[in-house]
Amino acid sequence: VQLQASGGGLVQAGDSLRLSCAASGRTFSGYIMAWSRQAPGKDRDFVAAIWWTSGSTWYADSVKGRFTISRDNAKSTVYLQVNSLKPEDTAVYYCAASYRNGIPSQIEYEYWGQGTQVTVSS
Repeated sequence: VQLQASGGGLVQAGDSLRLSCAASGRTFSGYIMAWSRQAPGKDRDFVAAIWWTSGSTWYADSVKGRFTISRDNAKSTVYLQVNSLKPEDTAVYYCAASYRNGIPSQIEYEYWGQGTQVTVSS
């Protein structure tokens, strides 16, 4: 099983990025797919999640209205559209998958991607 995150980069405040998480090695039907981020010296925070089967979504309050998570079943890929980026969004962004159900920020995840760096300059 592999989760391959990509799409990060160095951008200016106010810019947008689309992060991708390509999933392979198994079917993720019934899984929760999530994006989390970790800034230097800070704990990892979950920012968005999507239930693969239903398409239902969850967002952390800090990103509501700016981030959008989606999935493409045919490509087995989860996306995170990040708009109106702020310097405080600077972090390594990770995708993860869990077969457990519950609040995405509170469950454990079985699979993790390697992370993609997002750096937002002011």
